[in-house]
Amino acid sequence: MFKHILVAVDGSSTSSLALEQAIQLARELQAKLRLLHAVYDATLDFEIEYPDTAVLWEALRHSGEEILKKAEALTRQAGVEAETKLLEIRRAHEHVAEEIAAEADAWPADLIVLGTHGRRGLGRLLLGSVAERVARIASKPVLLVRGQ
Repeated sequence: MFKHILVAVDGSSTSSLALEQAIQLARELQAKLRLLHAVYDATLDFEIEYPDTAVLWEALRHSGEEILKKAEALTRQAGVEAETKLLEIRRAHEHVAEEIAAEADAWPADLIVLGTHGRRGLGRLLLGSVAERVARIASKPVLLVRGQ
């Protein structure tokens, strides 16, 4: 059924729970994982003074690469085949959710797995949810794994 599972990871505990579920699914279904991390900072698109935006961007990329390395190590320990992709979103008009959904189509994934904080009310309204937006716009099935 699901042979290609895309998992978006961000280094959070909720993301780790989603990765654990994806690894378990991949092992049971003999599926391949693609681990995806999005590097994004809309502030780099504005003309606000920063000491050096290139240094800031490189730090974001490095952090993303480390998150992917740790996630890949976990999948390999579990005996699951995985590849990684660092998704760079450099413009304010590009949105993380849309880019994740587009990556799922391009790969092509059969399933998208994401962690969600399960915010409600004002917190959800103010912070929004990448996971919720992916679930609404993706052409692929989405498994949301709720954080604790």
